[in-house]
Amino acid sequence: MWLIIISLIVIGMAFLLLEILVVPGATVVGIVGVAMMAVGVYLSYSHFDAQVGHITLAATFFFIVISIGFALKSKTWKKAMLNDELKGKVNVFEEDVVKKGDEGVTISRLNPMGKALINGEYYEVTSKDDFINENSEIEIVKVEGNKIIVKLKS
Repeated sequence: MWLIIISLIVIGMAFLLLEILVVPGATVVGIVGVAMMAVGVYLSYSHFDAQVGHITLAATFFFIVISIGFALKSKTWKKAMLNDELKGKVNVFEEDVVKKGDEGVTISRLNPMGKALINGEYYEVTSKDDFINENSEIEIVKVEGNKIIVKLKS
């Protein structure tokens, strides 16, 4: 019987830690975890005397507090955390490289955004008016910072 009680409490604690650390919000995982621990404590009260039930309840509470405290330590999170950074940028170019009046060809459909080949380089561009199909000739209407606005060449 002790094996069942301890198993219920340990698995319930694992579910509760998953709820707190991984699964956002109050979901089924946390409810199941608390229910399993409660059943484990209830079984200790019902199959043994009240003193054993009190000890089981106190030990369960103690181990929950210790487990949550250990899991929330910063070193534990650093081991589980993703440390990579995104360093890519969209449309990084010098001001004089792309300017109003330059021409190019769309590489993808501009819906209203897409890719285009302008002056031998690939850029993300935005259509001024309508959608522009792939392999259409375009002309730059305006350059605002890193945003290139184009229209269908007439």
